[in-house]
Amino acid sequence: MTEFLVKKFIKNYDQTEQPEIRTAYGLLAGVVGICCNLLLFAVKTAIGFITGSISVMADAFNNLSDAASSIVGFVGVKMAQKPADGNHPFGHGRIEYIAAFIVAFIVIEVGVSLLKTSVGKLLHPQELTFGMVPVIILVLSVAVKLWMALFNGKLGKRVHSKVMTATAADSLGDVAATSATILSMIVFRIWHVNIDGLVGVVVSVLVMIAGFNIAKDTLKPLIGEPIDPEMYQRIMDFVNNYEGIMGSHDLIVHNYGPGRSMASIHAEVPSDVDIEVSHEIVDRIEREAAKELGIFLVIHMDPVEVKDIRVRRLRQMTEEILMNLDERLTMHDFRIAESEHCVNLIFDLVVPRDYTEQMQKDCKEAVCQLLKERDERYCGMITAECTYCMER
Repeated sequence: MTEFLVKKFIKNYDQTEQPEIRTAYGLLAGVVGICCNLLLFAVKTAIGFITGSISVMADAFNNLSDAASSIVGFVGVKMAQKPADGNHPFGHGRIEYIAAFIVAFIVIEVGVSLLKTSVGKLLHPQELTFGMVPVIILVLSVAVKLWMALFNGKLGKRVHSKVMTATAADSLGDVAATSATILSMIVFRIWHVNIDGLVGVVVSVLVMIAGFNIAKDTLKPLIGEPIDPEMYQRIMDFVNNYEGIMGSHDLIVHNYGPGRSMASIHAEVPSDVDIEVSHEIVDRIEREAAKELGIFLVIHMDPVEVKDIRVRRLRQMTEEILMNLDERLTMHDFRIAESEHCVNLIFDLVVPRDYTEQMQKDCKEAVCQLLKERDERYCGMITAECTYCMER
């Protein structure tokens, strides 16, 4: 069914890197979510009135909140596709994150409201009625929600959408909530024990948890998050594969909405090559990165000594020292400044994110001491920094 809907309503559906195609996926997910959730709300509301079940009614209004969420998401996707203008030179892509954040508060508010009602039912329980037809309809609704979770999860993974991924998680929470509702009706039928209010509390908590999870996931790109390791390696490999580039480091990616990214990177070029030649290589990389990766890439050139054997030997020695201290340590921008009685080894030390300021200080002191042990004239001039890549 998922592939049928995608092929039916999205032209060039396989070109997921294109912003307009990605928007089409978002609109399709929104429309499907609105239709399915409104249908489930209508059916469950009718069942709730018939059976007098607060847990069924809670589940119904949860679906209504999901429909409202889908509407907000739909509008957010439409607004996010607006092109860049004078006030927003990087486009309006982050509106999609803001829309998802609004959805999170809608879900949390519904959960709080349902919790109050469910607690009231715990204190003042009412008689339930059991019917096979309502149970069957609820089971079917579980199947619908499970399909919606798979649908949004598959589309979200295909276009790298946090909103769709969060919606999929929300749908899985609904599966658990409706299953709990069915359980309360079956328990009442078999043992005549009314756990409706208790189940309503469980449903409410599940709804609120889903809301908090959506908020957490959508806050990350708004506040700023590290680049995914796979994308990090993809960009690094893309730059490093060009002839005339010796290596790269200090990759930073700024997210301006799904599919809208700007990045900066330091590319190492041979110091003995004419600067105009290296500049032309860098310009070509920036142009082709925009075309092939869809990223606005800005490259800073770092000249690297490649012919001086002594500099290469000292660099290799320093890398071995770092590897022995912690295999996660790396360095870049290595150079030396030499006088009669001192050889300054100058470089940037990249440490893991879990290093505290004290650990960074201790690490630099340890490296300097180990350099001194190799030769009393060696002095480490070290600048410590953390990577911007998400650590696995």
